[in-house]
Amino acid sequence: MNKKLTKSRSDAMLDGVCSGIAHYFNIDPTVIRLGWVIFSLLGGSGIIAYIIAAIIIPGDNIQ
Repeated sequence: MNKKLTKSRSDAMLDGVCSGIAHYFNIDPTVIRLGWVIFSLLGGSGIIAYIIAAIIIPGDNIQ
């Protein structure tokens, strides 16, 4: 099986980064979202990381 990390358009809140990461690791997207919020509150670097991930990770092309 060939897994690819892509942004999820079907389960997206902002840009689909967290749900794409959750689908890649087969875990609940809420866990990734909560982790990202905590990461953002601890210095603000999570916001920059999210923006970079939104630019780098390709979309899943599902409409």
